[in-house]
Amino acid sequence: MKKGSWMLVFEWIWRVVSLNLCWIAFSILGLGVFGFFPSSVALFTIVRRWLKKDTDLHVWKTFKQVYFSEWKRSNGIGLVFYCIGLFLFLDIRIVTGIMTGIFSIFLLVFLYFVAFLLLLSIGYFFALYVHYELSNKEYIKQSFLYAATGFNSTLWIGAGLFIVVVLIYKVPGLILFISGVAPAYWMMRVCINRFSLIEKRLNQHI
Repeated sequence: MKKGSWMLVFEWIWRVVSLNLCWIAFSILGLGVFGFFPSSVALFTIVRRWLKKDTDLHVWKTFKQVYFSEWKRSNGIGLVFYCIGLFLFLDIRIVTGIMTGIFSIFLLVFLYFVAFLLLLSIGYFFALYVHYELSNKEYIKQSFLYAATGFNSTLWIGAGLFIVVVLIYKVPGLILFISGVAPAYWMMRVCINRFSLIEKRLNQHI
């Protein structure tokens, strides 16, 4: 490999590591609960721009700008997801702690399925948020719709995330370097392909 190629490889490693450290640091800065959503929005924003071939942006400067500009709105939407998650958590605790019998098993399976759908919807939310201009209500609605209807996309996302989880499990030290960037990159890539396909179909019907 030529010297210039090595330099490019190291440059991209530095970008990825810097972005992942920003994501972790700013999530902690917001005490987790109030840092996760704006931090993830900033993460997905930069990843999307990389996928769109905009690779000359300054990671730290861009991340900080997006984080603070989207802090209020993203946390407002995030609060809705948190409330749904808390409701599901309490329901699961009630079912496992009080109910018995075959009905409780079916109910528990259903609740876990909805919880999985919620997690997937949060991932779709970040992709939608940085790709489209929608109202807060539409972001939440479309996130659940994409999660519920995109079977092929969900399979691709699930396969990619599974590989990332296994990789981090085998090498825990990678948590600092790719735990946020790798899932965001893969999910954003799958979502952009799906967005483009849907937009193409819509344009054909106009």
